[in-house]
Parts: sequence; C-alpha cells; structure tokens
Amino acid sequence: MTDSHAKLFEPFTLNNGVTLQSRLVIAPLTLYCQNPDGTVSEAERDFISSRGRNFGMVIHGATLVSDNGQGFPGQPRAIRDYDLQALKERVRLTHANGSLAIAQIHHAGILGNPAFLRDHVPVGPSENEERGARALMPPEVKAIIRAFAHAAELCLVAGYDGVEIHGANRYLIQQFYSGATNHRTDEWGGSNEARMRFPLAVLDAVLRVKERSGKKNFIIGYRLSPEEPEEAGITMKETLALVQELIKRDIQYIHVSEKEFFQNARRGADETRSRLDLIHEAIAGKTALIGLGNLFTGDDFDKAIGTGWVELAATGRAVMLNPDLATLIREGRDSEIQTKLDPVKEAAYHCPKVLWPRLPQ
Repeated sequence: MTDSHAKLFEPFTLNNGVTLQSRLVIAPLTLYCQNPDGTVSEAERDFISSRGRNFGMVIHGATLVSDNGQGFPGQPRAIRDYDLQALKERVRLTHANGSLAIAQIHHAGILGNPAFLRDHVPVGPSENEERGARALMPPEVKAIIRAFAHAAELCLVAGYDGVEIHGANRYLIQQFYSGATNHRTDEWGGSNEARMRFPLAVLDAVLRVKERSGKKNFIIGYRLSPEEPEEAGITMKETLALVQELIKRDIQYIHVSEKEFFQNARRGADETRSRLDLIHEAIAGKTALIGLGNLFTGDDFDKAIGTGWVELAATGRAVMLNPDLATLIREGRDSEIQTKLDPVKEAAYHCPKVLWPRLPQ
C-alpha cells in the first residue's frame, strides 16, 4: 500500500460499533443481468465475485420491496420467503471478498415499468398522466411502508449486514418528499413536514425491525438526492430539514446521490458551499456521510476524503470498469485504472448491461 492512499484503507467504525475495513464503498448499481425472476444468474454471480476486495461495503442496488414497484428487468427482490435463497447467495459472494453486504431496498413509484408490473399499474403519491400512474390510496401507502419493513426483515434473515433505504433518484420515497410529484392533501402531503412523513415512516418501520431483532450491529442507511431542478422540487432547504430528522434516529449513514462530488448548492442554502459540506455540517458527527460523484482514481478518492466533508467515499462507474479498483488504488497503480467504457473490453465486465444510477445534475 502506498503512503499517499493510506488514509483510504484505515478501518472506519460506524456509530453502532461495526468496523469497515476501508473508507471505500461500492455504490448501488442496477444490474440488468439477473434472471427474470430476480434470482442470481451466472453473469451476476461473476460480477459480484469479481468485485469487492478491499472495499468497506458493497451496496447491492434496487432490491424490490413490492410487486407494484418494479422498474427494471430481473430486479432483485425481498418480497417473499422464496427470495431468501438469492439474497443469501449475494451476501455469501460479497462476504467472500471481505466486504460488508448492504441491500438497498427500493420501490420505483411512478417510474415503475408496466412491462414488469404484471397485474399492476405504476403508483405514486399522486396521479401522473405522463407515466400512466395512479395515486396510492391511504391503506396502500401504509401497505408499502410495511413492505419496506418486511424487505428489511428478509435481508436481515438472509445475513445482510444492513439495508439502505432508497430515498433518492426520483423513486417512490423521493416522490413523496418532493412538491413536484406529491400533490396530496391528506396526511401524506401538503406542507414540507407532511411530505416528509412517508420517508420517515419507512425509516421508522425499518428501525423497528432492527429493534425487534436485537441485532444492534445491523446497519441502517438512507440515500437521498439533494436537489431537483423543478420549481416545486426539492432544494437544499428541504434536504437539510430532512437530514435534521434523519439524525434524530439510529441510522449509521446518509448516502448522497449526485453526479459530481464537489457540486455546490444551487438553491435553498449557501451557493458558495458544496452540498456535501452543508450536509456534513448539519449531521454534526451523529452519523457517517457517504459521498460520490465522478471519483475514479486513488487521487480522486484522497481528494474527496481530504475535504473532511465525508467519512466514506463511493463509486459505481469506476468499479464497473475496474473489478479490482480498490486493490489498484491500494497498490498505487492509478495509471492502470480505466475511466471510460471500452466496448472492446466489455465482455470482461461480466455483467452485460449496467444501468448507471439516475443522478441529479
């Protein structure tokens, strides 16, 4: 290990006492190579097996919590006991590389794909004609909250080290918090506090699963997108208000989804400061912050961690292109790190298709 990258590979201990072997995290990627029923294919097996060494955590992307929330073909599932075998296999493959395994639990909301919803149509906080989505009835809202909790329970039983609640990338949880997509007038919409009610209800339901299990070392994370471009959309003001509520609860990290790690705030806060700096200040040491965005090389990650804005740094694209990314960084072999997709070498990436996360600008 080179001295220049030593800080990246210092163990880091979360606020529940769980220690990560490094400060590097594999961000959730939506893989298109699972079997149609969400079970582990040979391509996915190869993809997971070839990645994870020297990373602190691997976050498995978009694990579906409900049949009416599927957005992608072959999406991993945590809905029924039938799904346990696949969940257990993903954990086993990840642990074999020495990394912690986190399942990102997900509902696409109005972005649900009718091709995969079978007897359902897309649903969301409010009707959306463009997406052909209908508004959830109040009992259905509560059913989806229970579905997130049940998914967390299945992941816990399967041996996952934790779950990440997917409150980002314009999926259901973010749709409820955003004034651009939530036009409800009942308890789940209206004021900022009312729109926040659904995200917090999901988190509280998942936390109750952890409490009942007695497993204090089970990691709970929350992913958010800090800003939206629409006039009625989320700004840093709403994000910082949400962060204040998140840190009142027993969560181990907040994960910020954005394209550029160093992006400054655009609305609702000091526009001369980065989003991550503002969020880190609001967290005030109560939990860890994960940042990502256009980080590829060891120098990139050193610069990110060196800002002091985050405790952990994540990447999706770089690890897709470089299966042994963390090892290359650890050994000071930055010159060997690939930063652009090479179609000629695509077969070596193992997974035929990867959907990059839907990140805000």
